[in-house]
Amino acid sequence: MRVLIAPQAFKGSLSAAQVARAIAAGIPPEHEWELLPVADGGEGTVEALLAALGGERRRAVVEDPLGRQIEAEWGLLPDGRAAIEMAAASGLPLVGDERDPRRATTYGTGQLIRAALDTGAREVIVGIGGSATNDGGAWALEALGGRLLDSAGKELPRSVIHLQRLARVELPRIDARLRVMCDVSNPLLGPTGATAIYGPQKGVNEPMRPRLEAALERWADVVEAKVGRPLRDVAGAGAAGGLGFALLAVGATLEPGAELVLDTAGFGERVRKADLVVTGEGRLDGQSLFGKASIAVARRSKAAGVPVLAVVGGLGEGYEGAHAEGIDAALPTAPGPISLEEAQARAGELITAATERAFRMLALGKHASRDRRQ
Repeated sequence: MRVLIAPQAFKGSLSAAQVARAIAAGIPPEHEWELLPVADGGEGTVEALLAALGGERRRAVVEDPLGRQIEAEWGLLPDGRAAIEMAAASGLPLVGDERDPRRATTYGTGQLIRAALDTGAREVIVGIGGSATNDGGAWALEALGGRLLDSAGKELPRSVIHLQRLARVELPRIDARLRVMCDVSNPLLGPTGATAIYGPQKGVNEPMRPRLEAALERWADVVEAKVGRPLRDVAGAGAAGGLGFALLAVGATLEPGAELVLDTAGFGERVRKADLVVTGEGRLDGQSLFGKASIAVARRSKAAGVPVLAVVGGLGEGYEGAHAEGIDAALPTAPGPISLEEAQARAGELITAATERAFRMLALGKHASRDRRQ
């Protein structure tokens, strides 16, 4: 058989590329295989695209959410496209226990996009998962050459609260295609908006919430007046603390993350050559059906008529729904009772052993079928 190995990361354990290699180690030598690690736009997306396509890791000195200088990685793909993750510059892990959504900005993400544009990239793919920010993407646009001005024509200090004083905005011109990986449909404002839904995990408390909401409302008013069309209620405008809104304002498109990764990696062409697809994720459950890369792999494989095996860390409530999406069989990695800590520490060897078991079962089925024919 020719096997296409297309797993996503096992969160907390292994990257998608590491999972793919662990699966390959468990496939018997008589089979051919190809590695195509995948992601959904969150952390690990750049690594997955570089592993699938090749290219170069690049680094840029940018500001973290609280304005401290850090070095962030991005990827330059072989065809000249660039791939970045906002988490590398503006991610929640970068602030640790210092979560302060009033101070945290996306300025570093803008710097990272700017670094990619400065190489001459005509298309920049931006993953916007895992942010620490709630600034509506305002300071990402400033880093790209925009200006945020008060009524006296002075630039606003970098604090979300100051957006309430915004009088005029000058938007940067982006001479490249911006494709944004976005798997949420939240608007910028309101009870299902950026502040209400995602703010609490970034440190938003009840006293802060009205001021932050008012600041983003003012930001939306000024930007929409500038671009001449409503954007605040576009599905995904509230993604990443409103970065989705800001990038829409400069011409970006918001696209499902996993689908964009699969398109970029040429999944359609590769799956047509495969006899079996092996995907995987840390936990397969009902939530996996909403935007997870493993399910996107299964759906496309099913459309191509190729069976799918999922090697997973565990099965949760509702996992059976994945069968209708194209996963023909799901095999947990743990051979028996095991703690989460041990499962994560031994993830590589457990994935390889589970793959070996799966291929033994496939061989058994083949032999049984041959015996019946005889």
